[in-house]
Amino acid sequence: MAVKIRLARRGRKKMAMYDIVVAESTSPRDGRFIEKIGSYNPNTDPSTVVLKSERAIHWLMVGAQPTDTARSVLSHEGLMYRKHLQVGVNKGAISQEQADEKFSTWQEDKSNRKANAADTKTQTKEQARAARLEAEKKVNDARAEAIAKKNKVEEPVAEVAEVETPAAEEAPEVEAAAPATEEPTAEATPAPEEKPAAE
Repeated sequence: MAVKIRLARRGRKKMAMYDIVVAESTSPRDGRFIEKIGSYNPNTDPSTVVLKSERAIHWLMVGAQPTDTARSVLSHEGLMYRKHLQVGVNKGAISQEQADEKFSTWQEDKSNRKANAADTKTQTKEQARAARLEAEKKVNDARAEAIAKKNKVEEPVAEVAEVETPAAEEAPEVEAAAPATEEPTAEATPAPEEKPAAE
């Protein structure tokens, strides 16, 4: 019976997670399996893969065939390359130390590529954020200019009112002058009263 390494779906609707399992090819997708060797969560960024690498290598070496998606996941984690190196060791093409050294070099390169990809993604997000802020600033500036233009139209009316105000201020001065002229008249009135008192 053919043995496959494949994904078994679990998780809720539209938020699927997958178990990486070793199962017979005739078993249902989410049904009976021989061994669970890991899990795969595509919902995170970047996707999360947890694997028992020694068990995965064991099953690959004894002839388990990964499905296309499982092969992609295993290759991404470096297990297909490790299997390739182990086959070379078994055939005597290279020693185990050379294979381990090549695999450790590959892992370092992979971690550097992941770090660079993360930096690139962060820079892209920052550039997009800066572009959004710049666009928002332009919109705000345009609004401020529109409000300023609207206020400038109202300001000449206010200036006309200010011109009228000094004229109104002059009028009270004239009125103030008028009571001053009335005072002597008031003084003139008591004077005739004094005359009868003198008589």
